[in-house]
Amino acid sequence: MQTKPVLTLDDVNTLLDAGQKEAEANGWAVTIAVADDGGHLLGLRRLDGAPPFSAEVAGEKARNASIGRKETQVFEEMINNGRTAFVTAPMQALLAGGVPVIVEGQVAGSVGISGVKPDQDVQVAKAVVAALA
Repeated sequence: MQTKPVLTLDDVNTLLDAGQKEAEANGWAVTIAVADDGGHLLGLRRLDGAPPFSAEVAGEKARNASIGRKETQVFEEMINNGRTAFVTAPMQALLAGGVPVIVEGQVAGSVGISGVKPDQDVQVAKAVVAALA
């Protein structure tokens, strides 16, 4: 039987804290979502001033990064570069800001960030993932 890495509650809190730290250091009001490898939400933190819709978008970005096994920016770029049929995929929020958490070469979960410009969402997401490295 195979084994795989999973995110613990301590890991989730570490990720949420790292996201909050990075966002606050830049003055950004974002929502940080953490999901397991199946895209199921494990934790969500909406910072003061983050728009309400960002909670749903961050969760969907995390979900897509987990089930897609890649950064959501890849999906956005595919669509923007002409693969418009991909918008009919059964996924929402195919936007930059979702990043998988890779442990021992496997997706253990993911993070999704929403609330600021796409490159800023990505910056926060990558800082979050780096917190477990």
